[in-house]
Amino acid sequence: MAAPPPHPRVLAAPPSFVGALGRALVGGAVMGVALGAGTALGPAIADAVGATGVLAKLIPAALVSLAAVPLVVYALRRRGGSLEDIGFGTAGENLRALLVGAGVTTGAAALVLGAGTAAGLLRWSSPELPALAGFLVANGVVALLLEALPEETTLRGYTWASLRVRLGGVGSALGTTAVFLVVPGLSTVVGAVVAPLVGEDADPVGLAPGGGNPVDYLILLTVFGFMLVTARTALRRAPLCVGIGAHLAFLTVNRVVFEGDERGAGWSVEPSSPDVELLVPVYLLVATAAFMVVRRMGKRPGDRAAAALGPEPAAGVAPAVAAPH
Repeated sequence: MAAPPPHPRVLAAPPSFVGALGRALVGGAVMGVALGAGTALGPAIADAVGATGVLAKLIPAALVSLAAVPLVVYALRRRGGSLEDIGFGTAGENLRALLVGAGVTTGAAALVLGAGTAAGLLRWSSPELPALAGFLVANGVVALLLEALPEETTLRGYTWASLRVRLGGVGSALGTTAVFLVVPGLSTVVGAVVAPLVGEDADPVGLAPGGGNPVDYLILLTVFGFMLVTARTALRRAPLCVGIGAHLAFLTVNRVVFEGDERGAGWSVEPSSPDVELLVPVYLLVATAAFMVVRRMGKRPGDRAAAALGPEPAAGVAPAVAAPH
């Protein structure tokens, strides 16, 4: 006699508001601790092994990703979830989404910075193509591991998905961005604790890394955070990788344009005044609008009806299979 079919799959009950908020804060805590510890331990390890140049920068970057991403995977698996639940897809979907995020952000930057150049606000140096190509590769790997991958996985991935089930789209965007603003300050506290233990000098503790102006930094971070949330919701397939691509493009553009000389990027800009850096939030707003257009273009007629049924499952609300009869 054939065995009876297994019991139908049953969705686990959504977490309470307090539970969803707690999980969201876990995402921010993981990123803050990983960033602070990784950037404090990295230089000590680089000195110990004699690493210099790009390798010395790669060590702390790798430490941050190796700390943050596995912890998110562990938290997801404890509740029966996977990386797909926070926005990853297949290898092909991830690559396509990453290119969309990078392309939209780079295009927005080119449009705004090009207008600034035409208005005489920016004066570009002659590009040194070999140096520029080398910088783009090296900076791309370091920025991906130090910031883009771990921050998107923990924040626009785990934190956003944890809030989405209780707060909806707008609430989860606000909550995720609020957690994002706390992460740099938390990382400086962690760094201040870890760095002396390994004989390194700690950066100043504060809301902005490196002792920068906290007000200006938090305003920029807020605009950047909303752009990344918008990017994360732009595509249906591998949406988190859109944010990773956008994050990576933002870091690359800014480092070439405004820090090209000091970073040896092979290309740089001489602004007419310090206020020219206000073009950065402008191009972030243009990119945000562009991602909203991408999202609207990708919507299908049945999406509104599906949205009316309620928010999508979030991290930690993975399907649970009951035992067979």
